Amino acid sequence: MTIGSRSSEKANPPPAGRWLIPSIGDLIFVALLGLLGFTNLSVRLLGDAGIGWHIRTGQLILATHSIPRVDPFSSTMAGHPWFAWEWLYDVFVGWLDSVAGLNGVVFLTAAIIALTFSWSFSLLLQRGANFLVALGLVLLAASAAMIHFLARPHVVSWLFAVLWFWILESSQKKQPGSFAEAGQGWLLWLIPLLTLVWVNAHGGFLLGFALLGIYWLSAVWDYFGLKDDRLEDVVEKIRAGKRARKLALIGVLSTLATLVNPYGWRLHVHIYRYLSNRFLMDHIDEFQSPNFHGTAQKCFALLLLLTLIVFATKRRGRSDFTTSELLLTLFAVYSGLYASRNIPVSALLLILVIGPRLSNALQPLQELWAGWRVASRSQATTSPDFFHRMQVIESSLHGHLWPVAAIVLTCWITFHGGKLGVTQVMDAHFDSKRFPADAITYLESQNAEGPVFAPDNWGGYLIYRVYPQIKAAVDDRHDFYGEQFLKSYLKLVHVEPGWKNFLQQYPVRYVVSPKGSALASILAESAIWQPVYSDQVAVIFVLAKPTTR
Repeated sequence: MTIGSRSSEKANPPPAGRWLIPSIGDLIFVALLGLLGFTNLSVRLLGDAGIGWHIRTGQLILATHSIPRVDPFSSTMAGHPWFAWEWLYDVFVGWLDSVAGLNGVVFLTAAIIALTFSWSFSLLLQRGANFLVALGLVLLAASAAMIHFLARPHVVSWLFAVLWFWILESSQKKQPGSFAEAGQGWLLWLIPLLTLVWVNAHGGFLLGFALLGIYWLSAVWDYFGLKDDRLEDVVEKIRAGKRARKLALIGVLSTLATLVNPYGWRLHVHIYRYLSNRFLMDHIDEFQSPNFHGTAQKCFALLLLLTLIVFATKRRGRSDFTTSELLLTLFAVYSGLYASRNIPVSALLLILVIGPRLSNALQPLQELWAGWRVASRSQATTSPDFFHRMQVIESSLHGHLWPVAAIVLTCWITFHGGKLGVTQVMDAHFDSKRFPADAITYLESQNAEGPVFAPDNWGGYLIYRVYPQIKAAVDDRHDFYGEQFLKSYLKLVHVEPGWKNFLQQYPVRYVVSPKGSALASILAESAIWQPVYSDQVAVIFVLAKPTTR
């Protein structure tokens, strides 16, 4: 037995400790759950008003036992066909809000985010990444993803992206010393079943097909790229062909699974028209390319730089990137640069790909550091360094007692009004400095009868606060309102020529506008709009007399 193996044994905790001692992955989960659920970050999760109409949609489904096919919320588009394509997520958040308020919605979001990044850390270790490198990459990816740390259904797609990566990578592993697939190939058959959930929870299910297509292309490339002059290549070529056919079948079954939604094939047509509409893609903020002046964007830029370094560094004796890893990297880089909403998934995919390779690239530095330590001591020692011992301990821990305990405790607090005993420790709410909370309270006190116009990024908040008593004129369901409606809307909010046309075509009783905005300034000079309320966030105007047609 070597000295190194004895040290590894000493690093292992006793059998009971393997179940009781929290792993670093567990601590990442607990830390993220605590930070996102019990600090001011819980308010940040509610920084997008769109969660408001998601909640009310879910509650409407639970009350009527049916999924809406026409719009119930808008005063301008009432009765028009509407695709509630995230209805499954809506049902969950609608129920949670009914029984626990916004604390329940924040708890669900925090748990999904925490699971996504803690699992990514564990996958990095399983793929051979250095303990310290894995921790640093996960923290960097989480920092980049904070750009969209929001209580919205897109966080479900983050988790599914990691799940798809795990399934596809696990299924293509080979048994040591053989050319057969590992015993985890059966996991592929879970993809069509999981697609049933994904397609009804978020439109990001298209990402699943992109990942599936990448691994299929990788198998096809390997099949045609291998020669027949060696036995090993022949066997590998047969394996690649078998895998390509299997992935193709999985793709067909998954495509059929996407049709199991309330709208059938019409949902696919709707999504295609939405994503292919250049006007919408060019004017919706989250579809814009990232502005690298922000902190989250800078973290993503650092990930891109690390990716370039890894690709530029080739260690002798190490194998090159696999075809699937190359394609995944290209996909992640392109999608992250194309739209800021893609940064979280792109960051996750990048760290999962480069983690092991970055660890290999840093190996010479680790060896140099270890040699310097030995040389600097009076007596030589070959004991493993701290991080190596930590990695050995991490791999030996099997229990997840602490995350389970954190979930149970957070659930208890959530369903008891956010209180731990008599102390209020959880208070999720919409930020009154970001949303017109006091202005809407004023409308409620006046028993105002709508409809009410507010910017699209406030529309979901209005729906959450005053539906069904008052209907909003517009919200952030851009795929529903469409190009022509939004062109007229943008002219109004930017006070461009023809800005009055919107108010003439879609009459409203009240206008709630951000204080100091161009719209608020022009309405203050109007003879037919009277200001009735103002605070530091919003100004309310009421229609004094009918508009001239």
